[in-house]
Amino acid sequence: MARISSYGFDNNVTDLDAWLGTDASNRRTKQFSAEAVAKYLNIKGKISISAQMSFKFTTNTAPGVFTGPANDSAIANITTMQLSNTDASSQNVVAFVDYLVGNNILISEQNYISNFGHFTIDSYTKNGDVSTLNLTNIFGNGNLDLNKVYDFAVFTLSSPDKTFEFDQGQPATTWNIQHDLNKFPSVSVINNNNVVINGEVTYIDKNNVQINFSAGFSGKAYLN
Repeated sequence: MARISSYGFDNNVTDLDAWLGTDASNRRTKQFSAEAVAKYLNIKGKISISAQMSFKFTTNTAPGVFTGPANDSAIANITTMQLSNTDASSQNVVAFVDYLVGNNILISEQNYISNFGHFTIDSYTKNGDVSTLNLTNIFGNGNLDLNKVYDFAVFTLSSPDKTFEFDQGQPATTWNIQHDLNKFPSVSVINNNNVVINGEVTYIDKNNVQINFSAGFSGKAYLN
């Protein structure tokens, strides 16, 4: 065999590229494809991604799996499952999942992201080597596929900042505005000529504000 240094470099790795290695079960020399190695890293959770766990969907409880829902059932219809206390990488997940109760999680099939479910975790109860995970679906697509590996990841959709537009039809020196934004918003006011008017803003609470002006006028207030 020629020296390794005499072989050229391949910077374009494809699924069927292969290299030689040793099979741990019998110490024999075998070929390993890039595709097989990538699959191993995924299903065994060997690549650490913060706030993500991997479990295989099976019918029997074992380390690194989840059970409960019927095979080919709609992911959006999942309400409960039995989850191993360790994921595919053998890390214990109990404390982390328990911390997530009340928050959102995304469950998606590896290498097929369109099979997914977005859930709120309602409760998480440890029962020996497995735990019962109760869920409320927010949205989902596709069906569960037996013996496929699924990623469980913390997931919350970002929402645009809430705004409120108030129309003061009659001229007034005091504007009382109920905006229901559940926050103390910034306030901008214009008159009917689109001129910015400054007033004294008093926050009554997170949902109500009062604006006082030196002279009465009509216009609009924008809160965000």
